Amino acid sequence: MSRQEQIDYQRIAKAIEYIQSNFKLQPNLDEVAEKVNLSPAHFQKIFTDWAGTSPKKFLQFISLEHAKSLLKEEKASLFDAALETGLSSTSRLHDLFVNIEGMSPAEYKNGGKNLRINYNFSESPFGKIITASTEKGICYMAFEENKENALRDLHHKFPNASFFEKYDEFQKNALSIFNKDWSKLNTIKLHLKGTDFQLKVWESLLKIPLGKLSTYGNLANEIGSPKASRAVGTAIGSNPVAFLIPCHRVIQSSGKIGGYMWGSDRKRLIIGWESAKIYSDDSILL
Repeated sequence: MSRQEQIDYQRIAKAIEYIQSNFKLQPNLDEVAEKVNLSPAHFQKIFTDWAGTSPKKFLQFISLEHAKSLLKEEKASLFDAALETGLSSTSRLHDLFVNIEGMSPAEYKNGGKNLRINYNFSESPFGKIITASTEKGICYMAFEENKENALRDLHHKFPNASFFEKYDEFQKNALSIFNKDWSKLNTIKLHLKGTDFQLKVWESLLKIPLGKLSTYGNLANEIGSPKASRAVGTAIGSNPVAFLIPCHRVIQSSGKIGGYMWGSDRKRLIIGWESAKIYSDDSILL
């Protein structure tokens, strides 16, 4: 992501925040463009380049009504999801998903001792991001604008590991997801530190299709623990891999966006960006 693209993202985020705060006043294109110091035509262009749709349509994608409609459409079983993706069986469905390998008990309990972790700072459509990997796959991915804070949080996750600032193939494969190419998800490997229950929840998140949403209760049912929605929420909140493990696709049963480790505004942007890839209609303008 170039410096100009990063500036454009920040302007888009500011514009979305403004429209969200003043939605009842129905600000027009000229008003929003003025708030981000751009001409209406230029603002329309950079927004459409970034989101793939118009500002007005994008705001529909992050509205309460859109979230509710997605929840109504949600399919409860893997068999239904398999049919949606044109696959003949649920077993083949798993071939589309990111591969997760849990760390060994020793790796999990001793703070990553003997682990060699490469890390790299990159740009994404949603801000700066740190990506870290072991010899087996991605172990950490987080949105963070400040490099010192990002590295501190990574060290906190693995206090006894050895760290090297290096860009490797695991990170390259993981970051390719931001290039809007969803066909290579099965080439992405994750090597995660978590309990059996956490790993089970994170794997269930991978089954929520692009452009769709789910709830904590529905995920609890999906993993066979219908009374554990609170525990599911805790596991989702401890997700160590932003975006790749799409915890942003889980919202409240009321349709409200809810919290997000990396900020509710960023969560809205991601949900809208993904919906635009599926439901966009550029003929509708602000």
